[in-house]
Amino acid sequence: MSADNLVKMANQIAHYFDSEPDHTLAVQGVRNHLQSFWTPAMRRQLAEWSAAHAGEGLDPKVREALG
Repeated sequence: MSADNLVKMANQIAHYFDSEPDHTLAVQGVRNHLQSFWTPAMRRQLAEWSAAHAGEGLDPKVREALG
C-alpha cells in the first residue's frame, strides 16, 4: 500500500478520536486501532515513513501512537 494512503487512513482514525476530551485516551484509541486492524507491515511502513518525514502530515495523535 502506498505511504500516502497509510497516512490518510491513519489521520482518519485520529480524527475519529477528536471528540475524546482526554488526549491520552484518544492516543490509546489510535494505538489500539492500529494494533488491532493494521498488519505489522502496514504499521512498519507508516513508522518508517514518519521517521523519514519527521512526522509531517501526520496527526499528532498518530505520531504519539507510533512513538
